[in-house]
Amino acid sequence: MPDVQNLHDVFVHELRDMYNAEQQITRALPKLIKAAESADLRDAFETHLDETHTQIGRLEEAFELLEEKPRGVNCEGMSGILEEGQHALNQDLPGPVRDAALIGAAQRVEHYETAVYGTLISWARAMGHNDIADLLNHNLEEEKHADEKLSQLAENGINDAAVREQPASSQGNGRGKVSSMPSRTGQKSRERRA
Repeated sequence: MPDVQNLHDVFVHELRDMYNAEQQITRALPKLIKAAESADLRDAFETHLDETHTQIGRLEEAFELLEEKPRGVNCEGMSGILEEGQHALNQDLPGPVRDAALIGAAQRVEHYETAVYGTLISWARAMGHNDIADLLNHNLEEEKHADEKLSQLAENGINDAAVREQPASSQGNGRGKVSSMPSRTGQKSRERRA
């Protein structure tokens, strides 16, 4: 971060980082849309692609309010997350297994974005940029909603379909077991036996 001397400078740098992250996501989401077998998952990705374009517009508004040029700096964090997600696309996985892997990859993206937007909102409010905080809060709420939608899709059928796709030889030997630990919803997963 060249010439960073105060919180305002860090804030602008992180806005630029997020601006680039959102642009990277607009290039990645069409690949997920094409790869998804589930129509509901494709719809969720398409909806979030539209939201991401709107989020970029809000970031541009934030730059204008700060009288800064809207431009990005390479977001290495997002690059790494998207590179990891590329593995789900590169593997020859059966449809439901690939969908489950795509959801996992997309949720990593959502969690990263949620963390960054939360920090940016806090800093904006601390510096008295409530108008910018409000813009960023819209982005944060969309990211949270996208994450919740992905969880619903996973928990309402995609994960179960992925488990059924596992070869019989991997079930019951410890590698194909489903955890008996409580899930986010507090329900216990069933252990599958061969």
